[in-house]
Amino acid sequence: MSRDYANRKPKSAAKAGKGARSSKRNTSSSNMPLIPWLLAIVLVSGFGYFLWTIKGSSEDVAPAINTATKSTATDKQATKPAVAKKDPNALPPKPQEEWTYLEELENKSVDVDVPNSGVVSSGLYQMQCGSFRQESQANEMKARIAFMGMEALVKRSEGTNGVWYRVVLGPFESKRDGERGRHKMQKAGINTCQIWLWQ
Repeated sequence: MSRDYANRKPKSAAKAGKGARSSKRNTSSSNMPLIPWLLAIVLVSGFGYFLWTIKGSSEDVAPAINTATKSTATDKQATKPAVAKKDPNALPPKPQEEWTYLEELENKSVDVDVPNSGVVSSGLYQMQCGSFRQESQANEMKARIAFMGMEALVKRSEGTNGVWYRVVLGPFESKRDGERGRHKMQKAGINTCQIWLWQ
């Protein structure tokens, strides 16, 4: 970085110029905060005066209300006995429970009718891994399962939707055996297998 030594002022003149400028700033900045300070003092003293004037006003109003109520209170005292003053910080009395469901539920009995399901099972389970419209697709799935060492059947079923060819494995004696077979299928990439009761 290059410096301009030709147009440089002597050090003594530079110091004198800086000192003159700073003294001007100090005088103008010392006058500036005076106005906000005076305004703050006036506002605080005005607010204090306002609070001092309203301090006694509530005490003046309370006796006037009390004298008006005393005349009506003497009339009521003649008819009713005096009531002790209540503590304003006292808690209200504990409420009594109004629930009746506790007594109703103790003697209640529920009757549930369980309908007999139309499916009668021998307790054997089957696993269906696919359902196809074409028999060739079902046989292809059966071949993939056979390469994994399991035996599958292709069952033809006719319904309102037409003819379907289902790829079924089983029967399994327990659902746990069916789950083992399904995990074997999932390892091979066949994730569509579902386990149902044998029909």
